[in-house]
Order: sequence, then C-alpha cells, then structure tokens
Amino acid sequence: MAGLIAALAFPERVARARGAGGYLMASGTGADLAGGRDGDGSRLRDAPWLAVAVADRPVTAAAARIRLAAVIDEETARTAAGALYAAGEEVHWADGEVVARQVSRLGAIELTARPLTAPDPALLRDAVVDGLRREGLGLLRWTPGATAVRERMAFLHRELGAPWPDVSDAALLERVEDWLGPELGRARRRADLGRVDAGQALPRLLPWATGEAVRFEELAPERIEVPSGSRIRVDYEGEQPVLAVKLQELFGLRESPRVAGGRVPVLVHLLSPAGRAAAVTADLASFWRDGYRSVRAELRGRYPKHPWPEDPSTAEATRHTSARLRRG
Repeated sequence: MAGLIAALAFPERVARARGAGGYLMASGTGADLAGGRDGDGSRLRDAPWLAVAVADRPVTAAAARIRLAAVIDEETARTAAGALYAAGEEVHWADGEVVARQVSRLGAIELTARPLTAPDPALLRDAVVDGLRREGLGLLRWTPGATAVRERMAFLHRELGAPWPDVSDAALLERVEDWLGPELGRARRRADLGRVDAGQALPRLLPWATGEAVRFEELAPERIEVPSGSRIRVDYEGEQPVLAVKLQELFGLRESPRVAGGRVPVLVHLLSPAGRAAAVTADLASFWRDGYRSVRAELRGRYPKHPWPEDPSTAEATRHTSARLRRG
C-alpha cells in the first residue's frame, strides 16, 4: 500500500532497476540507492521496481540518491504512472547502424521492444542522415577522383560564388539529402555508406537548373592539354590551381593557362626531364623572357639528350629526347 501511495503521489519517480544498485526514474533521472548496512538501501537493493518518495541530487553528482522508497511491481508502476505510458516506432542511428524497433515506455523507462520488420522508409532515411551528420563525411568513400571533384567545385565557389555551391563539410552535411538522396534510401549501416562514391554524388549539386553545370569542365578543367599533346591533370587543392609539367612540353606556349573563365592564371610547376621541380611561375611569358636562361644553363648539362633551345617560345614542344624528336 505504501508503494502505491508513493507512486500515485510521485509518478515521475517510479523507478526501474538497471543494475549495480542503480535505477532509472520515469522522469529520466538516474538514481542510486543510499543508506548504509542497515538502511533502506540494503533492504531495497534487489527490488526490480521502486516508488521513490524522497531523493536528492548533490550538485556534482551524476545521479540522484534515493533516501526513501517502497518496493512495487510493474503492474503498480503502470497503474500509477499510466499517464506517462507511450508506445510507438523508434528508428534511430546507434553504434554505426540504423536501429528500428517497436517500443513501449513508461516515461523514460523502456518496458518492451521488438524489431520492426518494415519500418517507415522516411524514418530510415532520417536516421541515416542523423548518423552521417553526427559521424561526419568520412563515412563515405572518398577516392582521389572524388576529392578532386570536390576541390574543383570548391575552387569555383571561392572564385565565382553563386551559383557554384559551397562544398565545405558544414554545407555538404546541411544539404546532404540534395546530393545523396538515392544512396540514403539504400543505406542502413556504416558499411553501406562506405560503399558510396562521393565523387559520383557530388555533381548533383552543380547548378543544373540554371544551365551553368555544363560549364564545369570548361571553368575548372580536370586536365589541360599542353603544346606537346599531353593532357596534364590540374591540382586544385591549394589556393591557386597547379599544373605540374615537364618544361619541354610547354615550348611554344607564350602565356600561362587560365581557368575560371580566364580570371585565374594556373601556377605552372616546370619540371626537369627527371620530373623534379625546376621553376614555378604564374606568368609563363615572363619566365621565358627572364627566367628560362638560367634554368637552361643549369640543366642542359645534366640532361644533354633533351632539347634546350635558346628561344623556347617558338620551339617545338615535345615529350621526347632531341634524337627522338629528330626522327619524328
């Protein structure tokens, strides 16, 4: 009777055991049994349910201390705290996967739970989105190609602004359903997200509605064709795009390549025949005029089989040695 009275008086303090002398009250507050060897704590320690009449919580304590309580059973708990009873579907992200259950609760106390065989697809999708936002974009598969696409998009956003999208972590997570929609509907766990190639999904954010998306390759080309005929990959990782290419392949090119509709000169890393950096310039015309002579003087003795013309701006570009060039 004392337990029923206490439970009716304080239904939010109905508590269920959760091991090691600890309880969870319907309010959501954790509570531990107080009392010494002869106190209430020792008498109540094995009770599965309690009606807590008196509890306090020190400022620095993680849980409340039960000072006065009475033993009750689950039926009494349900009767006294019936207004706190709720049942429904719960779909959430936990420990790297979507957990979908039919759950009944008495406030914060879980009474029953069983797996859901056919959860609402919208709830599944929301759970995956929540997991991705909490754990980060690293859950996806970022191949070098995917990273390169993201860097090109970031470059255009930085240099041209709208309509080219922001692809920072915060922006991508905010708009995750815009570019990962189909994949989110199929994912249930970390492993599923780990198979999603971010590079295939990111282009969905390009400004297709305005028609600008078709200019992506033009404005931020993946590769630039140089006079030798080689198509050299552009690195957009830094503040300025970088083209690393052997010096002889640029003979005849008077001006530095430009991207972003001609707004931004590419930083050219001129390489020796061995692929080592020989010079860096964003102004190729100035380099041919002022810098090439010293580079030629330094390197033609080391690489005598390669052409080192006095006037590189009019020479034939090549990937080959002088002998191969003469043979055609």
